[in-house]
Amino acid sequence: MTPQLIEQTLLILADIAAKETMPRFRVPLNVTNKLDEGFDPVTMADKQAEFAIREYLSKHFTDHGVLGEEQEATNLGAQYCWVIDPVDGTRAFISGLPGWGTLIGLSKNDKPIAGIMCQPFTGERYIATSEKDVSYLLHNGNKTDLKTSSITALKDATVMTTDPDLFKPDELEIFNKVKDATILTRYGYDCYAYAMLASGHIDLVVEAGLNSYDISALIPIVEQAGGIVVNWQGESAANGGQILAAANKKILDAAITLLNS
Repeated sequence: MTPQLIEQTLLILADIAAKETMPRFRVPLNVTNKLDEGFDPVTMADKQAEFAIREYLSKHFTDHGVLGEEQEATNLGAQYCWVIDPVDGTRAFISGLPGWGTLIGLSKNDKPIAGIMCQPFTGERYIATSEKDVSYLLHNGNKTDLKTSSITALKDATVMTTDPDLFKPDELEIFNKVKDATILTRYGYDCYAYAMLASGHIDLVVEAGLNSYDISALIPIVEQAGGIVVNWQGESAANGGQILAAANKKILDAAITLLNS
């Protein structure tokens, strides 16, 4: 696939998803809990958006794999694989809050090479492809290059996580070490936090318990903007798990030291 085709396809898929999510946002919804214990909500917005994305991909990229949150994975051995989270931040979605987004990523030989985070309510699209070496925000017809923060000292950094309750007790204790070492901590926003990191507004995101579809699309967006996304041990984050995203290597190294101390 050419970088131009990848970029064009990501934008098309974002349009397709928005047609399913926006009519269902801030209206009464039937919410299904996917867990017997705990709360992992899913709505028709999640299901229909992923169905529509998969339908397009099945017609135009018949030899590609697809991995999504709501349906069974297909053709995972393919060179190219699309990784979909139709509504990342369903808790925010059902609460009428705009801290959610549609994540669509593309991996080549299991390495994330492109992604889009689409927030159709605000009209923002954060998009990147490593094969074209671009990372930008498309908003109201304007394109703005993404660049991470220049802050390099952890004591001056702003850190985000979606919800401290999502950490296991030992993980929360470890996260609190990082939190206490930074100047400001904010909570919420799921994928939107990574977009703010790529935009230079925050400096660090620390999370745990993520799946590959929660992070795959975001890795190119952050990294093409100058940041780094790894797991807590400094290894590949493509498969999810404990995730650390940083504006630069100095902040990353300082956070990894605390996470593993």
